[in-house]
Parts: sequence; structure tokens; C-alpha cells
Amino acid sequence: MHIHILGICGTFMGGVAALAREAGHRVTGCDAGVYPPMSDQLRALGIDLIEGFGADQLALAPDMFVVGNVVSRARLPDGSPKFPLMEAILDAGKPYTSGPQWLAEHVLQGRHVLAVAGTHGKTTTTSMLAWVLEQGGKAPGFLVGGVPLDFGVSARLGDGPAFVIEADEYDTAFFDKRSKFVHYRPRTAVLNNLEFDHADIFDDLAAIERQFHHLVRTVPGTGRLVVNATEESLQRVLAQGCWSELARFGDGGPATEWQARGTHDAFDVLHQGEVVGRVEWELSGLHNQMNALAAIAAADHVGVPPADAARALGRFRNVRRRMELRGTVEGNGGAITVYDDFAHHPTAIRTTLDGLREKLDDAGKQSERILAAFEPRSNTMKLGVMAAQLPWSLESADLSFCHTAGLDWDAAAALAPMGARAQVAGAIEPLVQQVVAAARPGDHIVCMSNGGFGGVHEKLLDALRAAHG
Repeated sequence: MHIHILGICGTFMGGVAALAREAGHRVTGCDAGVYPPMSDQLRALGIDLIEGFGADQLALAPDMFVVGNVVSRARLPDGSPKFPLMEAILDAGKPYTSGPQWLAEHVLQGRHVLAVAGTHGKTTTTSMLAWVLEQGGKAPGFLVGGVPLDFGVSARLGDGPAFVIEADEYDTAFFDKRSKFVHYRPRTAVLNNLEFDHADIFDDLAAIERQFHHLVRTVPGTGRLVVNATEESLQRVLAQGCWSELARFGDGGPATEWQARGTHDAFDVLHQGEVVGRVEWELSGLHNQMNALAAIAAADHVGVPPADAARALGRFRNVRRRMELRGTVEGNGGAITVYDDFAHHPTAIRTTLDGLREKLDDAGKQSERILAAFEPRSNTMKLGVMAAQLPWSLESADLSFCHTAGLDWDAAAALAPMGARAQVAGAIEPLVQQVVAAARPGDHIVCMSNGGFGGVHEKLLDALRAAHG
């Protein structure tokens, strides 16, 4: 089968492309705004990429067009279609489907699907779970919205019955407004956390809770729901009906089956009050401890003993763009370190920075500063509905630098409560100049965006070497 994927460089659709290629299909695709790591991964797989959505691609005559949710029926100011290829597909009556639907029919059917849902931590927890199953001898398939360092690819078919998938609540396609995860029919479902997000498609938190309950409805009675016991929103989801085994994790009181005891980088795993494993790793933060509990409880459902899962997590190397070290610049008096992180929601920004602050404090490096460089790039952040939460999210940063290009709201006003601790810049180059002027030996610079951030990481490292090297 030849499939042509519209929006192929998105993390999810790129994973679909990789799975289809591994299954022996011919895969081509198109997108705009191509950037690594997905573009590099696709080219390495021998998948031909076409820039843009031109109608001439209809001549490729694939057996199926697989449409990503980046595609819409939108029109440009001059009245022409933003996605001419989609208009041509519709006019010609050619076959098309969504990425989640294609995946459900061609990859997930007959597998034991372990789906990881939540506002935050989906990619990391999915990667943890896939790694634990791999180390447990399960040879799982997986699709992750990032590139796990332990595997080097975002997706593979696997040899065993288990398939681990990052279960996104974002909509499926312009012609299917259900959340992606409704298509996956999991036997094991992780509900990691739930906050308001995706303000471009959801009116409020209750609307997202309804979608999460649609997922709950698809889990069989012999399945397992692994649920964060500390999240009130998830308790409201369960109150709408629960028909499966329930495994709760976190510090949710005596009824919580899975808990942790210790520091965030070295802790015992407790199941029903008894120690069943211990995790010692390089990761930081309460959020990663919670992710670990979720992965261990989910892996237990497919026969990986908690002690084995905990040991496997001690060897887990995280995911690209999750506090990924991009480089250090040695200067007179110490090194300046630059990290790349995917955080874009205020809560994710806060947990990322809090985790680094905790790690520095535990290492006796309380005097070392954190500089946060970020861009509010997600659809929700672009709308400005969470702008007031930014000062709260940046509390652990000593200085913050916001890239404001493309925003219709006043970032400087939103960050005004931070005073001199926050600066804004309308382009990458002045932002780099601001950061370099403020940086000093011993600083940790965390660049946060769900996009390429204009290559800010290398530009910062080059400028820092010139200034401090």
C-alpha cells in the first residue's frame, strides 16, 4: 500500500509514518515548517518529504491519503485555500482517513494497547513504560510523541503483543473532532493528570473531562485504569462511570495502591503499603516520580514485576527535548549550561524549573542561577488564556526571557509582576543578546518551547562562546 501523509512532520504523524514504513508500506508525505528531530528521522527511514501542501501532489495517486490534524479547510486572506491538496482530494473523491483511524485499523488491532493520557508527562511516561516493557522482555511496539534516547526512534512495531502509545486528547482531524485517544481501544490506560489546555478546541476543563471519560468507556472490564489519585479532575472523570480495575497512584491517602517514599531521585515504590521496588536515577522533580509510579503500575498489568520495572527505570535515559543537555561553555569561573525542554504549558514550565532547582539544591549548588528562555508557542498560549499564570510558572527562575513573536497579547504586561527578573524580545537575535548579556559562569539556561525555537540553542552556545570562551 502507498500512503501519502499530510502533516507528516508532526510528532504523532511522523510516528505513524515510521510504523507504516516498517510494516512494508510505501510512505510519502508533505508538511510545512519542517524541523528536527522528526525530519531527520523520516529522511533516515527513506521517506520522501515534500514541502508544502500543493494540489499537484494528487498526481502521486496513493492508495490512501492520511490526514493530520494540522490540515483544515481554512482560507487565506486572498480567498485561496490554505491546504490546496486537501481541497483537491475532496474534489476528486480520493480516499482519505485520519492518522489515529489508520493506526487503529492497521497497527493496533489485536494488540494489548497501553495508552498514556494526561495534560503533562505523556511523552516521558510513554517512553518510561516502553523501556520498562523492553527491559522486561516484552518486545513492545510503541508510538511516542518524541524520541526516547533509549530507542533512538519515536515509533516501532515491536515483536510482542503489547503496544504502548501516547494518547493525546487533541482532536483527530478536521472531519473528526473526537480526541485522538478514542480510536486506540486500550486494555491498559494511564490517566496521568488533567488540567485545562488546548483552548483552541475546548471551551473549558469540563469539556476535556468528557473526552477523558470517552476514553474510560473504551477500556474493557478486564482492563486496568492507572489513575493519578491526587487530581480532582480525574476523580470527576471516574465519577461519570468506571467499569475496569482501578489502580491509583500518588500521595492520595490510604486507598492509593501505588505510592513513593524517599527523594525524587531515589525512592522506594510501595504497592498497598509494601515496598516492592526502588528507583534510583538521574531524573529530577516530583512530576517524574509520579510518571514512574504510573509506568510501574501499567507495566504490572502486563506481567512486569514492580522490582524489575523500578530497576529498569534506573537505566532510563529520558527523551530528546526533555531537559536535554545541548552544550556547555567553559569560562573563567565555571561553566554555563544550556538545556532544551519541550515545556510550554505553565504547569509544565513550573515543574521543569522546580525540578532543576531541587536538583541544584540537593547537590549543594544553591548559588547557581536558572535562566529561563521560553516562547508561548502552543495554540493555547498564543490565545493568551494562561498569560496570567506565567509569573507563577517562572518562580524558580532567577531571570526569564520571553520570545513574543506572533503573540496578540502583551507579554510584557503579563510578566510585569516579575519586575527586572523578566525581559521580552520580539525576535530570536535580540533574545539571545539579552540572555548572553545577563549570563555568568555557573548559570543554567533552560530553553522551553514545543517548536524549534528558531535554533536558539546553538545561537546561544555560539554567542556564549564568543563572550565567555
